[in-house]
Amino acid sequence: MGRHRTDELDDGYRAIDPPPRRRSRGSGRGKVLVPLAGAVALAVLLGVAAFVIFNRDHDCSGGKIALNVVAAPDIQPAISKIATNYTKALHSIDSRCVEVKVTKDNPFKVANGLVSGKMTPDVWIADSTLMIAELRATQAGSALPAPAGSVARSPIVLAAAKSMAAKLSGSLTPSWAGMISAANRANPDGPGRKVRVLALDPKRNSAGLGALLAAAGAAKDADLDDTAMVAALKELSDQVVTNQDALLASLGVKSGSRVPVGVATEQGIFVHNTSKPDSQIVPLYPEEGTLSLDYPLVITAKDPAVQKAAAAFKTELAGDGAKKVLKQQGFRGPDGKAGEVLTKDKGFNPATPNALKAPDPKTVASMAQSWSRLSLGTRMLALLDISGTMAYPVPGTQMTRMQAISKIAGEGLSLFEADSEIGVWAFSTHLQGTQDWKELVSVGPLSEMTNGVPRKQSLVQQLTTTVAKATGNTGLNDTLKAAYTQMTEDYADDKINTIVVLTDGAGNDDPEGGISNAETLQFLKKTYDPKRPVNILLIAFGPDAPKGKTQMDALAKATGGEAYIAKNILQVREFFAEGMKRRLCAPRCDG
Repeated sequence: MGRHRTDELDDGYRAIDPPPRRRSRGSGRGKVLVPLAGAVALAVLLGVAAFVIFNRDHDCSGGKIALNVVAAPDIQPAISKIATNYTKALHSIDSRCVEVKVTKDNPFKVANGLVSGKMTPDVWIADSTLMIAELRATQAGSALPAPAGSVARSPIVLAAAKSMAAKLSGSLTPSWAGMISAANRANPDGPGRKVRVLALDPKRNSAGLGALLAAAGAAKDADLDDTAMVAALKELSDQVVTNQDALLASLGVKSGSRVPVGVATEQGIFVHNTSKPDSQIVPLYPEEGTLSLDYPLVITAKDPAVQKAAAAFKTELAGDGAKKVLKQQGFRGPDGKAGEVLTKDKGFNPATPNALKAPDPKTVASMAQSWSRLSLGTRMLALLDISGTMAYPVPGTQMTRMQAISKIAGEGLSLFEADSEIGVWAFSTHLQGTQDWKELVSVGPLSEMTNGVPRKQSLVQQLTTTVAKATGNTGLNDTLKAAYTQMTEDYADDKINTIVVLTDGAGNDDPEGGISNAETLQFLKKTYDPKRPVNILLIAFGPDAPKGKTQMDALAKATGGEAYIAKNILQVREFFAEGMKRRLCAPRCDG
């Protein structure tokens, strides 16, 4: 006989047979099927939950929310990369996916745009809390929201070309006080002989503002003379570079025998070195510590949904992924910790720099105002005494008073930038008919051509060749009235307008009359306008100088100026530095 089907055996059954009884719990196959069924059910539940969670966080059914972010130019590439990844991940707010768009703009321009209402970003990532604090302290900026945290950090440091850094040894200590000393041209024997300091404009660049504040604070802590500080700031205002890229590029260009040193952010140096491996820059970390750009985030959105999106993106920027992107581009974390790219072998110090105490908004505003005043151009008319007494010898020297005064004037010229407008008159008596003065060089830019040569060269020639009029007296008062009238009529609003009198200090000595001392003072007091000030600076040199000091003081005070008696030629640098210092208090320097 043939075999029956095997399904009739071993638990097999035919359709006509009744089904087998349910096995007890102890049967082997039940042990497998029950947990398997539970696992499948759990997987299904987890899958459903994951689906629900994913779609809850990535639900774009309600459309999109556009989040417009304006970032400082240096941090914008990193923020854009983070934003692109964030948008692709379909993060949603109330069933609307967030689409982040990042543009770059200068923070100072954005600040003005926000205050005026011409710019309306949803999120602003500036580069400095100091700048925002100063803005919010003003009436116009008081409505600007406070920063909602810091995105990254980059210390402000000194910088030099790697190829020249070794030459700084012994000339410049990497410090803010050292920078001030190097920039103080009123000290001819200082480090400025070997170092040329470049600055970033603090009115356009937060790193420049931070460097200025750090230097001022360090100078105060080191008890540096105020006049030296002002002289240094004036020199720095004449060595301003418009942006950090241009400054870093210029550090490789030597200026005669002087090594150029500038200020920059650590991250800016990293980017420069990465893109220009043949012109490496080394950061010089100030020994006193420093201030940092801290890239504050300000949520300026008005719409509630956009505000939620901004808050969510802020959280994203604080995450590990975003921090990694920022550190890869040379930034430090908000806590100051460096990433893997800022290594010692690349010239960086990974350790967190000592942080200087951040100045308050009032100090920031005051320093910004001081810089603005010091950076104003110069319009100056020098009155050169060539009366007979100027031919007398100066005791203890082989020079005449005329030669000494001419050298003093030459020293003064060396302190002024090329766009300064300067001219010179000679005065005595009867230089042109009955007129007591004569124009030697008209007032104009030093770099402008006059009589076939640059005006500065023409001035030097006149100073070195002009001789005293042997029979001449000192027609100072008539000359001063004529000069003051002209400088008032030709007043330049964007410059400091000054008349400098270089004399042996004998005062007015005009036997033929002219206006008296009292009439001169009355004229100056009547003509002087504190809103359009023309200051008189008098510098006298020689043994007769003290005799005229009282009248000199009166003439200067009437116009918010100052009078000095020079004991030696180089002292004139101090006088001009004092004159610069008075820019900060004008027109109320004497209370």
